[in-house]
Amino acid sequence: MGAWFFLSGSDVKTQNWIKEKTYNVSKSAGFEVQNILVEGRKHTDSEILKAILNVEKGDPIFAFNAMDAHKEIQKISWVKDVTVERRLPNTIYINLEERVPMALWQKDKKLSLIDTQGQVLTNQNLDKYKDFIILYGEEAPVQAPDFMKFLVSEPAILKHVEAAHLKSGRRWDLIVKTGATIQLPEENVELAFRQLVSVNEQNQILEKDIKTIDIRDPTRILVRTHPGAVQKYQAGYSSNTSQGNPI
Repeated sequence: MGAWFFLSGSDVKTQNWIKEKTYNVSKSAGFEVQNILVEGRKHTDSEILKAILNVEKGDPIFAFNAMDAHKEIQKISWVKDVTVERRLPNTIYINLEERVPMALWQKDKKLSLIDTQGQVLTNQNLDKYKDFIILYGEEAPVQAPDFMKFLVSEPAILKHVEAAHLKSGRRWDLIVKTGATIQLPEENVELAFRQLVSVNEQNQILEKDIKTIDIRDPTRILVRTHPGAVQKYQAGYSSNTSQGNPI
């Protein structure tokens, strides 16, 4: 009879029956879901959270598996870390630590949003991030966190930058709003940024009609203008000087 009880699945049915009875008794004692408290949610889709939790008001709180919910919520791209608790007698508590969006990454002509650790977050509904810097290059998400720290630390440069291109996985080019390209060195990037800040403070070089600014050599900055731009600057200089307002 013991073998029949096991092979017929009656043992499982009995366990489920006991579990169901236990849940019902606990529910009648007041241990039922009345509140679902979520803290730290800004970007995480609430509908996805609801589907993972799969719990309704009035459900037995002991029927909710916090460990399973934790594992599934952790898989959401926006979630860096999560705490899931049953707070007796009637509350399920979720605390989210979300990832921080940093830049857009273009690959195969498609944009994705990445965070401060280079993690791809989403490629959907990117309109609200249209002012973020666009990164190019196969390995850009991997190297972007360290690079962006240098760039963000120089707001005088950052406000001019529209995009950054990782060249051959070794060094970066910046594309500024005027269309100019700033060629950065492979090493000593922080020093190069400081040099650029100094030159820009003196000459507002990032606002002029310039083709490229090469600062790969720490001993000099090489500026290439568009054809005719030099003559235009010289003409402007002469005109303003004659009026007593040198540029």
